[in-house]
Amino acid sequence: MSSFKFIVSTEQAARTLKVQPPDNYRNVEKKYSLLVSDYYLNLIDSSREDIENDPIWRQCMPSADELKDKNSDLDPLAEEVQMAVSRLIHRYPDRVVLLATGKCATRCRFCFRKRTWTDGKELTDISRAELADVCAYLRATPTVSEVLISGGDPLMLSLEKLRFILDELNSIESISVLRLGTRVPVTLPALVKPETIKMLASYPGLWLMTHFNHPRELTDESITLCREFIKAGIPILNQSVLLKGVNDDAETLEKLFRQLIAIKVKPHYLFHVDPVRGVRHFATGVNKGLDILAQFRSSLSSLAVPTFAIDLPEGGGKVALQPEYCCEGEYPSVIDGHLIEY
Repeated sequence: MSSFKFIVSTEQAARTLKVQPPDNYRNVEKKYSLLVSDYYLNLIDSSREDIENDPIWRQCMPSADELKDKNSDLDPLAEEVQMAVSRLIHRYPDRVVLLATGKCATRCRFCFRKRTWTDGKELTDISRAELADVCAYLRATPTVSEVLISGGDPLMLSLEKLRFILDELNSIESISVLRLGTRVPVTLPALVKPETIKMLASYPGLWLMTHFNHPRELTDESITLCREFIKAGIPILNQSVLLKGVNDDAETLEKLFRQLIAIKVKPHYLFHVDPVRGVRHFATGVNKGLDILAQFRSSLSSLAVPTFAIDLPEGGGKVALQPEYCCEGEYPSVIDGHLIEY
């Protein structure tokens, strides 16, 4: 991992791109630090006069808007409340989320776990003692059949550490599916070596969940990596987030989804951004997502159309939304008893 270059300050990023740093970036960095791979930084179109509106820039570079919202919750999905044991979120009866690490190749400014890298802190890698507690809980809870390994990004772990985690989970009789949530194919594809793909392919129930948000992220390097995973027998699903100023129009998303299915990556979810403190300036409103989905009805096959969803506050879980093709008017602001204010 030492052979890869990571940018850790706005000044360093601005020098690399030969542009002016944004306003108030020092105060933003004090609260929400910057970390971006040089690979992902170089996807920014530095020739733009309005570089702060570049869709890659918006996803990885600090913005003064991050400090405007002082009242929203850092954990609106109540993940900490729903921790069955340390590192393990148990929200649904049959599946859990394991927070394996806090490391990422790039810290996304819209991150819904921004709380784990706020004020200079960072979630550490899971310890063997914590993993033992997780496995003991799962053995005692056989209704759980699926584990999403997330973080942070589990592909930032060493090969040995990741293999140990997968082996421990795979040894539990009731666990039949492992999902690996990663943005490395988007932000640093060269990090993944052939031995990592070979190791992951040895687990028959393993799926890769990646996170492309914009067509420009589908580079030759990222496409090649996705093809290597698929060639090894690892299916890939993509989860995008609808982000204001990044991909909040039908043309951009249609291009993205068409390119994904062309390389056998299924667009799985399109999420409305969560109401997390420091993130809400990315919110488009639910109506925007439903309007875009309605435009796909005549232009995209079901293979290319993801499920549009929101995560309900207070740990209420995901709710899939569909436009009402037979009716006109506003979409409901109350869903399953929850007031949705985005």
